[in-house]
Amino acid sequence: MSTSRYRRCILATCCVPWSENHDFEEVLFRKNVRHLISGGIHDLYIFGTAGEGHAVTESQFDVITSAFLEETQIEGVQTMVGLISPSLPIVIERIGRARDMGARRFQLTLPSWGVLNDAELKTFFRETCARFPDCEFLHYNLMRSGRILTGAEYGALAGEHANLVATKNSTSDEGRLRSLFTDAPQLRHFITELGFPAASRLGDCGFLISFLSTNLFLARDFFRAGCEHDSATLADMSADFEGLISAFKDAVGGTAHMDGAFDKLFCRIHDPEFPLRLLAPYESVSLERFEHYRDLLRARHPRWMP
Repeated sequence: MSTSRYRRCILATCCVPWSENHDFEEVLFRKNVRHLISGGIHDLYIFGTAGEGHAVTESQFDVITSAFLEETQIEGVQTMVGLISPSLPIVIERIGRARDMGARRFQLTLPSWGVLNDAELKTFFRETCARFPDCEFLHYNLMRSGRILTGAEYGALAGEHANLVATKNSTSDEGRLRSLFTDAPQLRHFITELGFPAASRLGDCGFLISFLSTNLFLARDFFRAGCEHDSATLADMSADFEGLISAFKDAVGGTAHMDGAFDKLFCRIHDPEFPLRLLAPYESVSLERFEHYRDLLRARHPRWMP
């Protein structure tokens, strides 16, 4: 039986739709959240890199967090609020305000203005996890912060903070994956599509969904196959990955480079009203390029359409 501190599940981002004036499109946002839940995805978060947590103002953070928490007051649904800022005091203030709204799970990203040294790393987790002992924290391990944490570092941090419960890692490197499960087995490690088949052989990993979100039901089959060690199904679905990745990269080309630009393509596959734009100054994908992506998906990988 797993001893991880967080349940094994599919973890998915909720992208934020913006109007032409860059106002929050709350109706579309709530619609997208409900769609994910109805598709069987019951662990959701806002304000990761795809959710533009790096770009929102404090007032936008509050309004969107409130709508998100209100829309997810459903039995069995767990939510998480992302925190991306070069300022630790801002991170602390955001936790406090979201906590007052009812949030109890948060996604931490290391400050990226300067790479944290070992002492600063300990301070960061002490001032977040230890400051809010009634909350749970996941760490988003990404290179934009300048430092990738190892399994051994996670094991040490988990030993100091019982409310550090999970990690997000976008890697398919088996050495890194093995270290996560060997050195920090008490944490639930969420792995993206490319690394998930290998990770599911090494431990009870969660699935951090990205480009497979175009078909939520098949994505659930992919996750189930990992949990059941169904290597044939994993291999069959993974055979599509090169083409699926090529399709959205070909569509985006050199026009956009932020994670949200890709994820909003996936959102619009489900909802043709979902806007593609990102908050300035970041470039978004044009409608023409989205249509190119949609047509590639229909022609080459129709089973991954909704």
